[in-house]
Amino acid sequence: MDNVRSGETSDRSLFEKPLFNDPEARALSRVGVVDVGSNSVRMVVFDGAARSPAYFFNEKVMAGLGAEMAESGHLNPDGRQRALAAIKRFQLLADVMRIGPLSTVATAAVREAEDGSDFCDEVERETGLKLIVIDGEEEARLSAQGVLLGWPGAYGLVCDIGGSSMELAELRDGLVGKRISSKLGPQRLKTIKGGKKGLKEHLKAEVSALAEAMGPQRDRLFLVGGSWRALARIDMDRRGYPLAVLHEYRMSRKSVYATIDYIQNNNPEELRLRSGLGEGRMALVPLAAQVLKHLVREFKPHDIAVSSYGIREGMLYEQMPQKLRDRDPLIEACHFAEMKDARMPGFGDRLYEFVAPLFKSRGGPKKRIVKAACLLHDVSWRAHPDYRHEVCFDEATRANLGGMTHQERVFLGVALLHRYKNSRGGSPFEDLFGLLSEDALKQAEILGKALRFGAMLTASEDEKMGSLKYYPKKGRLEMRLAPGTRELYGEVAEARLNSLAGALGVGEVVVKGR
Repeated sequence: MDNVRSGETSDRSLFEKPLFNDPEARALSRVGVVDVGSNSVRMVVFDGAARSPAYFFNEKVMAGLGAEMAESGHLNPDGRQRALAAIKRFQLLADVMRIGPLSTVATAAVREAEDGSDFCDEVERETGLKLIVIDGEEEARLSAQGVLLGWPGAYGLVCDIGGSSMELAELRDGLVGKRISSKLGPQRLKTIKGGKKGLKEHLKAEVSALAEAMGPQRDRLFLVGGSWRALARIDMDRRGYPLAVLHEYRMSRKSVYATIDYIQNNNPEELRLRSGLGEGRMALVPLAAQVLKHLVREFKPHDIAVSSYGIREGMLYEQMPQKLRDRDPLIEACHFAEMKDARMPGFGDRLYEFVAPLFKSRGGPKKRIVKAACLLHDVSWRAHPDYRHEVCFDEATRANLGGMTHQERVFLGVALLHRYKNSRGGSPFEDLFGLLSEDALKQAEILGKALRFGAMLTASEDEKMGSLKYYPKKGRLEMRLAPGTRELYGEVAEARLNSLAGALGVGEVVVKGR
């Protein structure tokens, strides 16, 4: 995991018993969160027990509470009505779902508006929900915790932009450090006097002050918030990027500058339609882009990553016991998927031990990605046999899984594709294969064909699984059958072993024990 300084998840994390059935984890199986922001009001219900949370329910209303607040000092009247209607709906849905008390939070618009407390009273009177109004530093802390939900051990600077404010938080060694809030939300920036020159001078002064307060931040810049995600979608459109997954999408400083120019030089409505953005969100993108331009120039991060996890996920992280926080989100989620959907839950652990000898070289795939593939190797068995390889690839690349780069998603997808099919030629996903190097594609094929062969041995018990021995310098692959299991090695198994040997490029295949 290249977002963590240690670089690799510990072996202990890969082999510990999963925690999703632990009583403390089961308490997180339905967690409802309502986030009342300056632009939107959203309710999310998490199934958080598996550490990489599933979104049981997720609905957003672009209420615009903070629209024109900088001039009036009050919440937008129409936005207030829309927000209240949304919260009423959310409370009724929570009652029907029989989830516990909703965790509610209100941010910049409500905390700064003259009628913010009156709105909170109205919400409590109409729905029984008590809105917790948090200050800017707490908002920054929760957003940073949301980033930690997806990237344990993350380091860098978290930047969460809303409609009326923008927060920064420092991450070091998996902990939230310095935090600061600013008034750089795009709704508020609409009121800056002096046109483009006035806005530029204002942004330069404000961002310079933020940099002085936060100190040098040359590591990763994590972008949290709808305006940043909208900008990332436009960046994807400009680049012709093939994977439409925003979480962990990476941009360089050069790419950010190019996309800002792209926004300035193209018709906003055309950009909106091509990128699939709403009108309200697109209206804020040009101002948000100018903020990002100054942030990148001032802080000079070594790269920029988009996080789909933010304040709502941070509120879930707040409720997690430490032992669950410490787990690898990808591995825990894959364990959960295996338990729920595989024909033989638990076999993934044995399969990992079986294929691991093929991936001992330092340049090979990370152990955690190999382990994830083993756990997921059978979860798509219900799909039609002719399409299992496509279903596997699609699930791996588009699933809501934390702790993976886009390249790792595609690697996992290719491996699972080869679990069910020898060749990937003519695949509808060929444009995504370009995200991997030729060597990575070959490694993924080897892993998939190893899974395909290993799946033939599911009738074996732990001590009778047999073992693979790989001697790359000798060009030799050995399959050592366990006593009493030679009948498992039939002609189909032999063909799959030979296919694996072909992917490895070995000229000698030896089977012992038959």
